Amino acid sequence: MRLKLHHLRPAEGAKKRKIRVGRGESGRRGKTAGRGTKGLKARGKVRLGFEGGQMPLQRRLPKLKGFRNPNRVEYTVVNVERLVVFEPGSVVTPEALRERGLIKARGDVKVLGQGELDRPLTVRAHAFSVGAVEKIQAAGGTVEVIES
Repeated sequence: MRLKLHHLRPAEGAKKRKIRVGRGESGRRGKTAGRGTKGLKARGKVRLGFEGGQMPLQRRLPKLKGFRNPNRVEYTVVNVERLVVFEPGSVVTPEALRERGLIKARGDVKVLGQGELDRPLTVRAHAFSVGAVEKIQAAGGTVEVIES
């Protein structure tokens, strides 16, 4: 016998009939319909978070202070001391930094002034700290800001 669409049935016990409450006093779930007598739960819906008059959890916990700026720019930082891997007189760009493995993340790059630099480099980045600019220029290099 071939299986046909009209032979398909749900598994035994998979379909349960809905219990219809509040249908006459003679039935098991008549009159109060299994809700007991009186009180908020017998009459309507208890609002979310209501704890029976006790101070609710969302009011017991302290409010979180502070502010998260949605327009904050996240920079990938690289220090001046890491730039010594480049040859003197070369141009350092975010792409060159990624190729050498000095930075991993995509996005804007900021050069910070930690460490020393002993060679003249042309450094192109999205942002520079004041110390980084001083050290790059003291080594005879130039600084160029890239617009993001």
